[in-house]
Amino acid sequence: MGFVEEVAAALPDGAVMTDPDLLEGYRYDRTDWLTPGQPAAAAFPRSTDEVAAAVKVAATHQVPIVPRGAGSSLAGASQAIDGCLILCLEQMNRIVEVDEVDQTVVVEPGVINAEISEATAPQGLWYPPDPASKAFCSIGGNIATNAGGLCCVKYGVTRDYVMGLEVVLADGTVIETGGRTIKGVAGFDLTGLLVGSEGTLGIVTGARLRLRPTPSGTATLVATFPTLGSAGDAVASITRSGLVCSLMEIMDRTTVCAVDDAYRMDLDRDCAALLLLQSDAPSPLRATEIAQASDHCAASGASYLATTEDPDESDALLQARRLAIPALEQQGTTLLDDVAVPRSRIPDLLARSEAIADSHEVTIGSFGHAGDGNLHPTLVVPREDDGTVLRRALAAFDALVLAALDLGGTITGEHGVGSIKAPFLEREIGAGNLAIQRRIKRALDPHGLLNPGRWL
Repeated sequence: MGFVEEVAAALPDGAVMTDPDLLEGYRYDRTDWLTPGQPAAAAFPRSTDEVAAAVKVAATHQVPIVPRGAGSSLAGASQAIDGCLILCLEQMNRIVEVDEVDQTVVVEPGVINAEISEATAPQGLWYPPDPASKAFCSIGGNIATNAGGLCCVKYGVTRDYVMGLEVVLADGTVIETGGRTIKGVAGFDLTGLLVGSEGTLGIVTGARLRLRPTPSGTATLVATFPTLGSAGDAVASITRSGLVCSLMEIMDRTTVCAVDDAYRMDLDRDCAALLLLQSDAPSPLRATEIAQASDHCAASGASYLATTEDPDESDALLQARRLAIPALEQQGTTLLDDVAVPRSRIPDLLARSEAIADSHEVTIGSFGHAGDGNLHPTLVVPREDDGTVLRRALAAFDALVLAALDLGGTITGEHGVGSIKAPFLEREIGAGNLAIQRRIKRALDPHGLLNPGRWL
């Protein structure tokens, strides 16, 4: 019996797909400028036991496994490789338990991020990590990349909310990490190790997550600026003051115009940058915080300022930011970068992005989480391009990564290393650090079957 037949026999009827036409949609993630490999099959388990069964068969046959959730990766981390088994966890999508007293939720990996807060809202609870893709990205992928989001400036990232995991290792062994308690230092922190490991150390099949009380309301500030430098100065000024907004997002003119072109939102197309800030502190403190943020923006040269505590108006403003990627995607193939720098260097990163766009003769739309220094310069390549612009864009992409490192930053803030950033990893963390990480990989996955070809 061959590998495909054996894995099909280990799973329920219909849980394994081999039809090339049907497999095509599972070869790709959102890194659409890469060419994925040809998988041998895709499996769709519904339980941890079924995941373990499929992994054991793959281990016996030495077949590589590419774990996959919603396929929203922007770093090529869930694209198929030749001959692999795609282990698609989209059908493991149950919210298992909501604990109102301990403020936790237990979920399977295929649960969509936004569904968690929807399910816990009746208990007055909320799951803060909120990527712009929260309406379609899955929690398993969020855990794999240690995803952040718009609110992470105040509330932190995925790792801060993962209390424990259920994980299938490379040989099919099932382990549990962490626990139900807030404190716990028994043994090594395997939960922290697995969060952000991009499916290279184990396959997450369940997670216990922290929740927080839902904020009672928000106040929102929109500010536009005549130059990128003045917007960066406002971010630095607010940060220096100690004011902690629950959200601080930035969009440059290219991104603002792309969103306005696509969705007709009546945005200020003449501004160099648009800054969105929000406070979710209890009333009346949130109004005070937004007034203070407005003063900092005005002192930095803002050309327009407006505030609101109306939920619908706030949602409309935030929607403009969440639509940045889809809007730029409508203009062509996008190479979306994900870099982070110390917040004090945001003006420098914005300036470097402009200079790189000019020197490489490419379009770059910059937007992202100004509050924590995590920006997403996005290169746009016309779909009718003969390869000329793509070559310049790839060079500009690399230049942006190197610029972040030169400014004391990182090659990835929240999207992960995946396939596209692997060449830069050693430069950031050093040869000795990388060697230790590879030793950990070999200890947990000695045959290198879990998501090979990524960063380890």
